[in-house]
Amino acid sequence: MGVTISRSILDGMKKASAAAVPREACGLLLGTEGEIERFTECANVSDAPEIRFEIDPAALFAALRAERAGGPALLGYWHSHPSGNATPSRTDAAMAAPDGKLWVILGGEDVTCWRAGAAGLWDRFAAQAWTVV
Repeated sequence: MGVTISRSILDGMKKASAAAVPREACGLLLGTEGEIERFTECANVSDAPEIRFEIDPAALFAALRAERAGGPALLGYWHSHPSGNATPSRTDAAMAAPDGKLWVILGGEDVTCWRAGAAGLWDRFAAQAWTVV
């Protein structure tokens, strides 16, 4: 199943990513199955934010509480790679839970979408088809 995302959401993530350089920007992807309806920008609380990201747990828990209360579903996560490479890193693979969540990665002008699965550690991600509308 593919995923749809609006150009305005994509532009918002690109703007947040550019503003965060040299740190990795990060946040949450919210919506309904098959459609990213909005994104949030979250604090990167990693001890080394220039080379990895960690979404502020308070923001993650708030999104999960909102989802349980009938709000938008937490579809996944987004983050930037200031190095310009929009593919999952070894750190991404090591940290990703095999839960089927989306991972949108921005690197320079490139943006890719992945789904975290139960494959082996180095092939944890499967490229996800998506449509920009």
